[in-house]
Amino acid sequence: MALNKDKRGSGAEPADELSVPAYWAEAKAALMERDRIMAKLIPQFGDLHLRGHPDPFTTLARSIVGQQVTPKAADAAWAKLLAICPRLSPSQVIKAGAVELAGCGLSKRKTEYILDLADHFKARRVHADLWSQMGDEAVIAELVQIRGISRWTAEMFLIFNLLRPNVLPLDDPGLIQGISQNYFSGEPVSRSDAREVAANWEPWRTVATWYLWRSLDPVPNPGTVE
Repeated sequence: MALNKDKRGSGAEPADELSVPAYWAEAKAALMERDRIMAKLIPQFGDLHLRGHPDPFTTLARSIVGQQVTPKAADAAWAKLLAICPRLSPSQVIKAGAVELAGCGLSKRKTEYILDLADHFKARRVHADLWSQMGDEAVIAELVQIRGISRWTAEMFLIFNLLRPNVLPLDDPGLIQGISQNYFSGEPVSRSDAREVAANWEPWRTVATWYLWRSLDPVPNPGTVE
């Protein structure tokens, strides 16, 4: 996997989902050296690491399915979607149509979102082949033009598909909770508090975020974006 080590986190090729991100060992060492909380937290998880989801369309579709529902409900809907669209290509999703997609347990709005996502990919209104060379904010700006893709969803895509090393998803409840529990003894945490803590993690904010997620949920659920 190629990696541009620009401290802005502006370049990484999508990776095989089992491979260790090229920057992981360097990031762990740097975080443990400069942050006493990370120095205690990181060793607890041994060889566990971020696992990428290599297909852009699948990654985004899975994020939409999982929005605002429990992991169990998302997994059930996802399994039904894969049953009717085994390749989960944009063309296959469009061919299935709204009625079949709704039959997977998806709401009317999520059905519309997934069809819009498929249409964007099929019509090449997004530049998936260029995302690995684009900066983080440029990718986010393109993704949020798709219905159902929020900044949070785009940031999860940067983390789990493009494996960007320096993403700080401030809208993620798990990140905020992880900072609260590990740095503030469970006290409420503002976005400015989170930014202040995360300033010490540059340029490896993705890695620190991932370990805070693990502090809340030690074993990643393969059915989720984590």
